[in-house]
Amino acid sequence: MKKILVLGAGQSSPFLITYLLERADQQNWFVTVADRDDALAAERAGDHHRASHLSLEMSDTLALSAEIRNADLVVNFMPPRFQPLIAWECVQQGRSMVSVSYRNEDLRQLDADARRKGVLLLPEMGLDPGIDIMTAAEIVDRVRRAGGRIESFESYGGGLPAVDCQCNPLRYVITWNPRNVVMAAEEGAQYLLDGKVKIVPWHHVFGRSWRVEIPDVGTLEGYPNRDSLSYQQIFGLEHVHTMIRGTLRYPGWSETWGQIVKLGLPNEHLRIPDLDGRTMAEVVEMFLPRSASGANLQARVANFLGISPTGAIMRNLEWLGLFSTEPLEASGQTSAEVLISLLERKLALPADGRDMVVLHHVLEVRYPEDGDRRERITATFTDNGIPGGMTAMARSVGNPAAIAVEKMLTGEFPLTGCHIPTHPAIYEPVLAGLRASGLTFREQTTAL
Repeated sequence: MKKILVLGAGQSSPFLITYLLERADQQNWFVTVADRDDALAAERAGDHHRASHLSLEMSDTLALSAEIRNADLVVNFMPPRFQPLIAWECVQQGRSMVSVSYRNEDLRQLDADARRKGVLLLPEMGLDPGIDIMTAAEIVDRVRRAGGRIESFESYGGGLPAVDCQCNPLRYVITWNPRNVVMAAEEGAQYLLDGKVKIVPWHHVFGRSWRVEIPDVGTLEGYPNRDSLSYQQIFGLEHVHTMIRGTLRYPGWSETWGQIVKLGLPNEHLRIPDLDGRTMAEVVEMFLPRSASGANLQARVANFLGISPTGAIMRNLEWLGLFSTEPLEASGQTSAEVLISLLERKLALPADGRDMVVLHHVLEVRYPEDGDRRERITATFTDNGIPGGMTAMARSVGNPAAIAVEKMLTGEFPLTGCHIPTHPAIYEPVLAGLRASGLTFREQTTAL
């Protein structure tokens, strides 16, 4: 019997766990779901006879090490900050890992040790990163085989309410780790545009958005996501004049969230004294300078931000609860933790609503040996969740990870070390599995 340890039972995990349990009898698997919230882990495992659950704190390294040692394969759905620890323990115990978090320098440094141990560390196996990278790699490899030279590469992704789900003024819902929303862009971003490197400081990211047209969805806004330049080397595109990876939101999100960033609220380093006994209005007041003037808090905030006190942004901030004088319904010590709790309550997906995920690639290609012919390739993926059921986010994050687990346990990935899924031996079978389940891209090629 193969033992699978799933670390993390959050909003992105239900599809993965369901997939594994549906195949557990046939494949002779046993699935253990571990989370700091044992009740949530129990809910995900259900009463399946090939499943168990347990409470596990990542800070309890002895318990974590023991659980990894007892497994044949580890699936990491924990927040990104825990990935280096989990990956290190996997290498020490000689266990392979599938993860949905980005590969960072900590994981790269484990590559040689993983090879010596004969294990595979496979991060970036979710939606974004994950499906986006695999489909982009497939297109890039196909263009190269046809003699094409890619001159411009843009790739966008986002999780949103479905077009028919107009559930709140910000047109956003929390269907994944809310900390990732609150701290988005904390490291800034850089990308390449028309041969020039563009660097965006963290506090300016949401002021640098642009229009992105998505077939059958309409106009969305994109903003730069992390370090786009690193993907030039990953895809072998050092020669392109444009290289952009961006995040998608409905228009208006960035102008509102950018003001929250300007206030300084996404801060998880400064600990606020006696936070549990305060109100959101008190917390916001703390972030205003001594010179802020106005008759009330809303006026002082508007004056400090330089926005209309009666405009759409201020209405959004008020709806979100930034000026509330009710006691905080949050635990924690930082303003970021307060925001996380606020978003979980105010931006929850309604019971009768559904979410949507979008991925969109745009490549400009030249064919030097075919009369210097040029074309634009667009590839778009959208998926909608089920009202009251599985979210599109859980399905699209969990599906590629689940397929990867199955392929690894059956020995179909002939690789060791630390890889992201740009290798054909990984992306070809995973994309085939996704297409068999109905998750497909729509491609269009137009002449330039």
